[in-house]
Amino acid sequence: MGFLFSIFQFIVLIFSVVVHEVSHGFVAEKLGDPTARRMGRLTLNPIKHIDLFGSILLPLALLLPSFFVKGYNGPIFGWAKPVPYNPALLKHPKRDAALLALAGPVSNFVLAIIFAILFRFVGGSVGTLLAIIVITNVSLGLFNLFPIPPLDGSKILFYILPRSAYKVEAFLEQYGWYLLLFFIIFGVDLLTKPIVGITQLLLGVQLF
Repeated sequence: MGFLFSIFQFIVLIFSVVVHEVSHGFVAEKLGDPTARRMGRLTLNPIKHIDLFGSILLPLALLLPSFFVKGYNGPIFGWAKPVPYNPALLKHPKRDAALLALAGPVSNFVLAIIFAILFRFVGGSVGTLLAIIVITNVSLGLFNLFPIPPLDGSKILFYILPRSAYKVEAFLEQYGWYLLLFFIIFGVDLLTKPIVGITQLLLGVQLF
């Protein structure tokens, strides 16, 4: 049963990252940039959004312990191919880039809230599946808010930082992928407690 739950969690993640990316494109269009729509990215078709490492390899690696360790409940997260946007079409490029970035995590938190509400009306195996949807989206939302490029949190950070901190922005842009890999390998446990805490708050039950 644990194996089936892990497969279900993987499917949920794929759907959730697709919603995440479509939300970026939807907000971009509302702000005057139709690039995502013109490139066929305003679609729920996962083939248009899947990133080999972020959507497949990383989630499977995070799920791998659950196939062998009974009761393992580590977080699962990832990302899809970034939805393209054209800053020249945005009225306020830096602010709007932050709004575009925020749209992705917000979409995951909205999904988490919706399915948490449904969870409170059902039980049994269906309730367990709904709980998986909630914790997966909470994980995805929090992970993407981390302020390391190319994650969404970096765009929000760059908007907040004063112009005098341009060296910090340049450093993060240059070494973001290395910092992200370091965080995934050594710092992922930092997200476990907030993920569990928020999920328990939404579901109204003790998880572990």
